[in-house]
Amino acid sequence: MLQVALSQLKTHSRRFIAITLAVLLAVAFLSATLMVNASTGASLKASIGQAYAKADLVASSSYDDPLTTAHAASVAASPLVAESYAQQSTYLQAGLGSTTLGATLRNMPAAPSLEPVALISGAWPGNDQEVAVDAITADRKKLSVGSKVTFTGEPTTTAAIPTLTATVSGITAASADPVSSGMAQFVGTEAAVGKLSSPDAGFSTISVLLKDGVSLADAKAALATAVGQPVEKILTADEKTTQMVSSLTGGQDQLTIVLLAFAGVALLVAALVVSNTFSVLVAQRTRELALLRCVGASRNQVRNSVIVEALIVGFVASVLGVLAATGTMALVLTLLSQNPDFAFATLAVPPSAIIAGMVVGTLITVLASLVPARAATAVAPLAALRPAEDASVHNAGGRLRLSIGVLLLLAGGAGLVYGGISANLLIALPAGAASFVGFLMAATLFVPKLVSLAGTLARPAGVPGKMAAANAVRNPRRTTATASALLIGVTLVTMMMTGAATARSAFDTELDGSYPVDLQVRTLPGDTRIPDSAVAKAAALPGVKHIARLELVGTMEAGGQALDVYGISDADALTVLANPANRPGPTSAVIPKSIKVDSGSVVAGTLSTNVTATPATTDGYSALVSLDTFAPLPAADPLYKETGAPLWISVDESLDANALLDLRTALTGALNVSEYRVDGAVLEKVMFNQVIDMLLLVVTGLLAVAVFIALIGVANTLSLSVLERTRENSLLRALGLTRGQLRGMLALEAVLIAGVAAIIGSVLGAVYGWAGAQSALGSFADVTAVIPWGQILAVVVVAAVAGLLASVVPAHRAAKLSPVAGLAMD
Repeated sequence: MLQVALSQLKTHSRRFIAITLAVLLAVAFLSATLMVNASTGASLKASIGQAYAKADLVASSSYDDPLTTAHAASVAASPLVAESYAQQSTYLQAGLGSTTLGATLRNMPAAPSLEPVALISGAWPGNDQEVAVDAITADRKKLSVGSKVTFTGEPTTTAAIPTLTATVSGITAASADPVSSGMAQFVGTEAAVGKLSSPDAGFSTISVLLKDGVSLADAKAALATAVGQPVEKILTADEKTTQMVSSLTGGQDQLTIVLLAFAGVALLVAALVVSNTFSVLVAQRTRELALLRCVGASRNQVRNSVIVEALIVGFVASVLGVLAATGTMALVLTLLSQNPDFAFATLAVPPSAIIAGMVVGTLITVLASLVPARAATAVAPLAALRPAEDASVHNAGGRLRLSIGVLLLLAGGAGLVYGGISANLLIALPAGAASFVGFLMAATLFVPKLVSLAGTLARPAGVPGKMAAANAVRNPRRTTATASALLIGVTLVTMMMTGAATARSAFDTELDGSYPVDLQVRTLPGDTRIPDSAVAKAAALPGVKHIARLELVGTMEAGGQALDVYGISDADALTVLANPANRPGPTSAVIPKSIKVDSGSVVAGTLSTNVTATPATTDGYSALVSLDTFAPLPAADPLYKETGAPLWISVDESLDANALLDLRTALTGALNVSEYRVDGAVLEKVMFNQVIDMLLLVVTGLLAVAVFIALIGVANTLSLSVLERTRENSLLRALGLTRGQLRGMLALEAVLIAGVAAIIGSVLGAVYGWAGAQSALGSFADVTAVIPWGQILAVVVVAAVAGLLASVVPAHRAAKLSPVAGLAMD
């Protein structure tokens, strides 16, 4: 029977090319998804974890218990350590001529192998009066090698404010770490950083490279002893990066969880598409397999021949799929890395992506062949030569299929709802998969009827339209097989679209909560009030949406803390505060999140007013009340002179990081203030959004693969349908149907089936996308369903057009064959 299997592969290669493409694309989707997961970790390591990417181990300190010089010396002296880097950085002001801007200055490592950024031009600092600056700041501020910078550091115990004038010795690449975004990044010697820092600042981290042959366990124990910390606090670079990502997502690595969900979805889609396509292929050979049994082949021989075919096709297609996934991911990330905003995009190809792709692709193909092969050998050979009865509610097979499908649909749907409510992805993912499988099992019982109902729209097309609608009812199995291929793809695409839109909305809501104000202009004691004319000039700058002036109205005590109380008008609050939780009401004061009280009293002048205290989503500002209720203090009030009237600014959310930096410079000029006084978290928020955007762009690339899988499934089933109906189509031609009418009939049939599948898939995808986002992100964010109607409508239209295009080649082949030749074929 091996010869029979090889003969089938050679003789009917056209049929196996179609199934090979389906397996190839399914495996490519799975492998690429796993590569996305690994590449995301590598990209995060290259951005958020850039400072530690080259280290083997990292020891970190807390803000109130920094690592000391003694700790650094002890680590450097360890016989297990090859190189060490005790990193210290400080926030300060950098004076560039008449401009002052906020900056960070960190010490460079003694070992170049631990330097986190690359030197682009010039040289690293050779003494305490030299610094290197990042390329973005150098470009924006027209700095070059030889330029002078004056640093103003933190006051020391003697109350003197340290300063340092340094010469730029080199230009470095800008750090991709979102925490460093928006700041000028300087690198100097350890002595220079120490001069401008607080005497007790210490080191934030100590990174080490280990000597060859040293085990991580031994090194962790030695490093823990050297710095006086528990072993579990000594982390590898990957562990440190994961810890940082977790701290940014409410203590959970939600990005990894979401991407693992994509991998699970990819596996399900691969199984369904391959099983559906291969089942159609083998089912159409039922008569052929039965004939083999009639001439002496046993059931096992027939079954094994089909399995051998599936094994060969599956293995070859899986190898090609893994290669295609690697090439696609390399191309996508290479194109992304050309964009400076995504320069940290990094390709990672884990062994799991290669092994899983080949094993799963081959295994799924083999398993997909078992059921139809068993069905072909389960009946007597002579009975198998006769047409089989399709599953319907009127026979036992149909009733069993319906029962199992409905059971899976109800049980899976209940699990999906529970998983969404409890924000448990481990329950929601398998429950959603079970409900989808149940839906597909029951699809034979209603998809043909829906296609037939939609066929009434094709009746004005005459005979081809009526026959296209009739074909959907006459062969339910064929119609359902064709529709299922596209239904799976459309469901996946719309699920990803809805899930991505919903997840993005949830991320934005969390970021708006953590960073309530885009930019703020801080005021210092003794400052004069920024003139209204300057505020109006700044508000007219491109990219500025609105500027709100906060007015001091008094003080209040909440939770044992004295708070300055600022007022903002209701209209201004609505514009600059994206999160409603941060907007004060007529009788409420919004206070920092960490203060746990529910009431307070605002003292304004000589009057005291009781208010309800509501917690903000952040600790980023003092108490806030409504100016529509409270009157501001006069400018002559002593308290006003100490705090002034700061400005809150909302900006266009479409601005990228470089545009925001340029806008901040323009604002300082319009408001006549130093640049370091214009700050805010919008730059950090934009950098985080860039990481999210990169992930969504890669996932969008995977969606293109899903669309190809769906289209190849439609093309497969339509092509095989034409092969199966060769005699039928030739008979119609002999009875007077023209070639154009035959092509029109097949085209209308394809459009009807594709349209119904697209509508059903869009509804399912929207439900699954929202439920998936809720289960994955509901534990740390408020998830509101966001359905991208325009995109979904485009998917439905594209699916219908794709169905039409998929019918072109099969219809041309059917019309090209002469009636006499077609009737002679078997």
